[in-house]
Amino acid sequence: MSKTSKGRFFEDYHVGQQIAHAVPRTVSGGERALYHALYPARGALYSSDEFARACGLPESPVDDLMAFHIVFGKSVPDISVNAVANLGYAQGRFLRPVYPGDTLRATSEVIGLKQNSNGKSGVVYVRTTGLNQRDEMVIDYVRWVMVRKGDLDAPAPDTVVPELAGAVDAGDLVVPEGLTFDSYDCALAGAPHCWGEYAVGEQIDHLDGMTMEEAEHMLATRLWQNTSKVHFDRTQRVDGKLLAYGGHVISVARALSFNGLANAQMIVAINGGSHANPCFAGDTIRAWSEVLDRAETSVPGVGALRLRTVATKGDPFVLRGAEGKYHRDVLLDFDYWVLMPM
Repeated sequence: MSKTSKGRFFEDYHVGQQIAHAVPRTVSGGERALYHALYPARGALYSSDEFARACGLPESPVDDLMAFHIVFGKSVPDISVNAVANLGYAQGRFLRPVYPGDTLRATSEVIGLKQNSNGKSGVVYVRTTGLNQRDEMVIDYVRWVMVRKGDLDAPAPDTVVPELAGAVDAGDLVVPEGLTFDSYDCALAGAPHCWGEYAVGEQIDHLDGMTMEEAEHMLATRLWQNTSKVHFDRTQRVDGKLLAYGGHVISVARALSFNGLANAQMIVAINGGSHANPCFAGDTIRAWSEVLDRAETSVPGVGALRLRTVATKGDPFVLRGAEGKYHRDVLLDFDYWVLMPM
């Protein structure tokens, strides 16, 4: 019996399947420093212990998306090592901050399956949960991924496509325990614009760009222990290109959005996300955002803003072409809730 594993293929999944992922990961300050080296991330809450304490937290947590990458990476060997591409996200909630010293692990449940018409691959829907060393949930989200079949003659499973909410309800957003913006310092955060100054429908061009380098996205893939072959094995694609990890694009777009959304301090939900077109080394990523909704939270002075941030290689405020499909320059369409001082 072979001691090595080829990973799961589409025919190896069934609805209701529960998967406990290896290997737990203890988060360190060094990992946060490397995250900030990969992305131009400047959120004050994630950069300064003193700023975080002034906002009622015990210390500066790691970036929300860093915690997302760690949990996501745990799931890859079991869910998407034989993936063609990761397709999207929904119903994600960040349930408590992650701090240096926390140890994260992940579990997933298969909640849907749909074989593609070509019979060579299919879409697997999973709900993945990240837990800390106290078995407390820190993040929970749904994603769907296109996975190759290992046996092309394997019968197609019954199609099950889960019904997913279009957005996390504002009433279900979790404000971290102790968080307060009563002593929030806008000057230290980098911009004066708070929750009340953003209007639904407002669009923001974040102006800056970042050119994707091969070493950067491959370093991110290895850092998050993402073993999906399309990210580091050129033989997996007929064009010989390495596909950049979609989470890398999300973090670049989030970091670029600082210019215009510096006070969008914490991501508390992922409503939806689509990797509209592949991203490769040499692409220059730019970002723009649209305000989709606003809501008050249960904590006075803490507002919630629902944003769509689009990563693109082209012009701002262009999302779809004349045929209704994503424009060829659009790399990411990301819908999420953030917390912001009111």
